Amino acid sequence: MVRLTRVQQQERTRTAVLAAAGEEFAEYGFADAKIDRIAERAELTRGAVYSNFPSKRALYLAVLADRSPASPASPASPGSPASLADALGAFARVWLERLPLSGDSAAGGRLHLRSLTGVLTDDPGRAALGQLVRLEALLLALALESLPPRPARRVRLAELVLTLLHGAAGLAETAPGAGDPFDVARACEHLAAIDLPDWDPPHLPFAPPAHAADDAWTPPAPLTDQITGRPAGLDADGVLVVLGAGRLAAAEEAVRAARPGEQVTVAVVTSDPAETGRLIRLRVDDLVAVLRRVFATLPAVRLVLDDRAVVAAAAGLPAAGDQAEAAARIRAGRIVARAHGRGAAHAAATA
Repeated sequence: MVRLTRVQQQERTRTAVLAAAGEEFAEYGFADAKIDRIAERAELTRGAVYSNFPSKRALYLAVLADRSPASPASPASPGSPASLADALGAFARVWLERLPLSGDSAAGGRLHLRSLTGVLTDDPGRAALGQLVRLEALLLALALESLPPRPARRVRLAELVLTLLHGAAGLAETAPGAGDPFDVARACEHLAAIDLPDWDPPHLPFAPPAHAADDAWTPPAPLTDQITGRPAGLDADGVLVVLGAGRLAAAEEAVRAARPGEQVTVAVVTSDPAETGRLIRLRVDDLVAVLRRVFATLPAVRLVLDDRAVVAAAAGLPAAGDQAEAAARIRAGRIVARAHGRGAAHAAATA
């Protein structure tokens, strides 16, 4: 008789719960799914389900992540589109593959769509999702900015594209068969002709400057870059930004202010890794999977999910709460500047 180790048993239990939950959510949807039925499907106790996932929402997000179309480490596209319009159309077509199929049930269609309707009902969850969309727009924009003509900022354009795509997804969820995804993709192509200049956040001129420092930088154990799937390389020179889930939009401030070719690493901290942290992983992995199929080069920014705030602690930066924003400039293995509070990412990048 083969005796399983505790870790193996936990993994087997988790796998069984995810499989059972996938069936439950596909049949009943998030709102009507029941933990007791999930436990019964998995032939486990209710307590066994909650020992692996602290809430139904955490379990639903885990099911969505488990069904992600591709891993972050999958190969990128062999070649980028020839033009901005081609890139927007290609991105839209891949993104729209998540729309429900004509034969899907309402609950199954929402699962295929990776819908969050009715899932994030509290203010922290909704606020985090709003910031996540801003971060997604930055990542898409950086991919678009690798195409000619350059230099040109594309964040507002990326936000508009994502707004159009999420609107199409919402329509498909509530009115199956309404709207033509091919028309939506062509509309995204035409957005390339819109003159939509970017803007600089109005608070930056009033942000306090970074404070000079001269401390040794000893990075924590390697963390995974959510964009490339490889170690984040925290020992590199550049700008390290620590952001709470409610301040993800500030990543753009560091990226824009950093010197050409300089590494920008964004460490995301959250007080709720089981839900908010899993939501961030899900959305970023999902977007990166689409970018990999369209672009030969992924955004150069590094993104790590620092559930235990070990990066912030190593850099001597405050990281309390979802509104946390702090940053440091690293050079030759030393921290040479620190900043915290609103505008810290920009202050450290320009130090």
